[in-house]
Amino acid sequence: MNISYNWLKEYVKFDLTPVEIEKILTSIGLEVEHFEEVEEIPGGLAGVIVAEVLECENHPDSDHLHVTKVNAGTGEPLQIVCGAPNVAAGQKVMLATLNTKLTFSNGEEIKIKKSKIRGVESFGMLCAEDELGIGHNHEGIMVLDPAAVPGTPAKDYLNLKTDTLYEIGLTPNRVDAASFIGVARDLSAYLRANNMGGELTLPSVEEFEAKLAAAPKEGAVKVTVNAKEAAPRYSGLTIKNVKVTESPDWLKSKLMTIGVRPINSIVDITNYILMEMGQPMHAFDADMIEGNEVVVDFCAEGTKFTTLDEVERTLSSADLMICNAKEPMCIAGVFGGLKSGVTENTVNVFLESAYFNPVSVRKTSKRHTLKTDASFRYERGADPLVVEYAAKRAALLIQELAGGQIVGKVQECYPEKIEKKVVELDYNRIENFVGKKIGHEVIEGILEGLAYEFVEKTECGAKVAVPSYMIDVYRECDIVEEILRIYGYNNIELPQAMRMSVNAP
Repeated sequence: MNISYNWLKEYVKFDLTPVEIEKILTSIGLEVEHFEEVEEIPGGLAGVIVAEVLECENHPDSDHLHVTKVNAGTGEPLQIVCGAPNVAAGQKVMLATLNTKLTFSNGEEIKIKKSKIRGVESFGMLCAEDELGIGHNHEGIMVLDPAAVPGTPAKDYLNLKTDTLYEIGLTPNRVDAASFIGVARDLSAYLRANNMGGELTLPSVEEFEAKLAAAPKEGAVKVTVNAKEAAPRYSGLTIKNVKVTESPDWLKSKLMTIGVRPINSIVDITNYILMEMGQPMHAFDADMIEGNEVVVDFCAEGTKFTTLDEVERTLSSADLMICNAKEPMCIAGVFGGLKSGVTENTVNVFLESAYFNPVSVRKTSKRHTLKTDASFRYERGADPLVVEYAAKRAALLIQELAGGQIVGKVQECYPEKIEKKVVELDYNRIENFVGKKIGHEVIEGILEGLAYEFVEKTECGAKVAVPSYMIDVYRECDIVEEILRIYGYNNIELPQAMRMSVNAP
């Protein structure tokens, strides 16, 4: 799991260096296997500078190329051959100088070399947005503000930020930390327990109910769940009249920093939610849903289905599928289909947020050798109670970035409410387990920081509801482990007899 230092600070209040955060994360069980300073754009656009087009003439041997002279702020003007239709004298533009390495928005990488284009030498490249990796526009070169100063590094002109990226090695039982909020919650609990601040701020979804109340009552895609054991909770939301565009810079930057390629505003939002709160989501083009109905069910053995990677797969009758009235559209919890995904032509969106049976997802993922970010989380046990929160958060972001209007109500199939486990605690016994009198207030503070709910409190113990994101906490001894990793194993002194044994010659 890749975690951005800058992004993490949006949820937890702290004033610690990246190195200090690395030590804390490792100490509380989120082992940082590697961390490094990274640029907001790959390479930080080193070698790309602001330049001014002084002259622009037609190429003598081409009907679409131009020969330009540009002021790069470094002395003599440079000659650049440019094929962009919008290049003109007087413009301020982005120039990739010789030996600059660029990563295009589509992932292609090039190195700028001195070249001769149809007999005319060229000493660099005037760049479009997609050639700098900061957008998808390739209609022409970027034209900057007339006040831009030649020679200014692109990093400074674009105000690109540096960040620190942590690579966290998660154990199989810590899928709750496969999200920024999960990591932020643990970090906050530690900082609070050590009087270091650590206030936790989670995204608000309060606006959602007002928007839902104002929504038209008809027009939502219907949801039918026939395989309730494999899909214990399934929610769907229809948003009409969206405008699918390129995502804003802040969203693209966040995703690119942690290694996720931006696609479009709708898909990027679902990926953002996945990384933010660990809830896989899927967005369908609602107009591709035959019969205006989503059916969650198994298909007949041998059914053919083409996934997003354009591979035709043969389904098992044990593969849970998200279907429309006629055919499958998505392998539930694993991978989307080729036909029903959101594109730049999508106008109406059906947004899925669900909790799928971990065993079902794991077997399907293994059967088709498909390992995805979604299956990674579902097969280890996603949080069933975050489904609604994630749907509301995604819907609000879609309306903010792509417009549109929610129609109908949230379509939810949740026949058997998933209850939190309740564990009875004896504080004196916990302290005996720990081997130190850490104090009842400390125990309660740590558990509150980790989102445990106190159902009942007594003078020497309590009953607590275990957070739904903790998949392997069932007993008091499990909770002791949670307390210890936040309190710090290093803060527990060895008994005198053991210290004597360790120090013996």
